[in-house]
Amino acid sequence: MVTYVFLVAAAIAVLFSVFAIALRSPVLNVLSLVVVFFAMAAVFALLGMDFLAAIQIIVYSGAILVLFLFVIMLLNIRSVERLGSGRALQAGVGALTAIGVGVSIVLAISTLSPAPGADLPGSAAEGTVVPIGRALLGSHLFAFEFITLVLVAAIVGAVYLARREPR
Repeated sequence: MVTYVFLVAAAIAVLFSVFAIALRSPVLNVLSLVVVFFAMAAVFALLGMDFLAAIQIIVYSGAILVLFLFVIMLLNIRSVERLGSGRALQAGVGALTAIGVGVSIVLAISTLSPAPGADLPGSAAEGTVVPIGRALLGSHLFAFEFITLVLVAAIVGAVYLARREPR
């Protein structure tokens, strides 16, 4: 039964991830992302990571996406024009850059291994916040800070998309 719930939550996460990038309404994009975060919280809960499931709902769905909705509504964005419309060179360079960054991240992650003395699932410290804090501010500090840069870039992108064309 747990396997079926996991598969349904994973399928919902993948489906709504596609909606989050394919729909043209920014509000629908953010609402799709809310569904993705709830599905990921369900996956975390099924894996026995109750703290991460709660943080996923409270921090991401409750705070980050509210910030995104605030920025979108503040800038009064109705819809987003089609990707690369009128700018074929910029769309191509952007797509190649995104693919390059994605491949670089996957290659960097594939070379990582657990740090000596890392708390793995099943250890005595499981279920507390201490190993998560040590991992986030210790061996995974770069990834933690990288995520903050991605969020700032998303907000800058929203401001760029909402800019008014001079008349």
